[in-house]
Amino acid sequence: MKVDIFDFELPRECIAAEPAHPRDASKLLDLSVEDKIADRHFYDLPDLLAEGDVLVFNDTKVIPARLYGARGDALVEVTLYHPIDGICWMSFVKNAKRLKPGDIVKFYTDTVPAENSDFVATVIEKSQEDGVRLSFNCSPEDLPRKLEQFGFMPLPPYIKRERPQPNSLWHRFNDKENYQTVYAKHEGAVAAPTAGLHFTENVLQKLRNKGVREVFLTLHVGAGTFLPVKTEDTEDHKMHAEYGIITPAAAKIINQAKAEGKRVIAVGTTSLRLLESAADDKGILHPFTGETDIFITPGYKFKMIDMLITNFHLPKSTLFMLVCAVAGIERMQEAYRHAVQTGYRFYSYGDSSILKCVNKI
Repeated sequence: MKVDIFDFELPRECIAAEPAHPRDASKLLDLSVEDKIADRHFYDLPDLLAEGDVLVFNDTKVIPARLYGARGDALVEVTLYHPIDGICWMSFVKNAKRLKPGDIVKFYTDTVPAENSDFVATVIEKSQEDGVRLSFNCSPEDLPRKLEQFGFMPLPPYIKRERPQPNSLWHRFNDKENYQTVYAKHEGAVAAPTAGLHFTENVLQKLRNKGVREVFLTLHVGAGTFLPVKTEDTEDHKMHAEYGIITPAAAKIINQAKAEGKRVIAVGTTSLRLLESAADDKGILHPFTGETDIFITPGYKFKMIDMLITNFHLPKSTLFMLVCAVAGIERMQEAYRHAVQTGYRFYSYGDSSILKCVNKI
């Protein structure tokens, strides 16, 4: 399938640099009824769901995987995206051409200059396709503390933040809180499951009061989720693998709901992709532990979901392809045109939508 099918014009001013406050005040584009579009707010979500519906959340927790480093006079920006072992990570690096295997990179913050830093990494290898492999100079047990001290939240590239400077106003952006769901639990993601950013304790409690059930899965989202599709045809695109877990208890609840004819609503494309990775052709969900690189495009028949809650995605991205697979290409093109014309905010800190799945087994 040609990638150009999934292109659309998006004015720069539609891209959100900060989230709505409070979170549930964001807009919600309601596509839950076929052939209808309704403008709502996220706090209206409980009104759209019914007793017995199952919301499937991704409870991964984002780690501060964005690092700023120096190799001599060369400054680099590192985004960790896949662990190799306790101290080695694959990473995407801005200004990577200035690095070569064996180089030492010293990391810094707005309060710790590079020359005084004790947190460094060695460049092990470089690959045009996979990025840079780094090995850190600390123990596996100490690396999380170092990342907490030196790392920043790995915001996607379309959300601009200044490089940390001495006495900068960096911390006026409270990304460590904003770029994390209120139910985040298991550390390991280097990108947020952004559909979940709109949920507040108030909305969650209203859903519980209505009898909507909650199920939590874990998919550690990788930075590869933001990579553009550079091929002309979807058949030639390579997805980066991400690690996920579905417990037997979670699978049991979802299978029971399906057997009872209740709706399963995925909160975000990450939850959806993990569900579809672990389901068989009869629509039965199985416990899962491992990596998935599932790539869903139009023509795919969904095994598990009835609806999807998701943000607005990049042109020609794998995520826009996925939502087109859920609701139909023409339907999503119309919805995105409506969203642009009526002032919806796009991407990770933007507004939300709820889609009915029209392509099921």
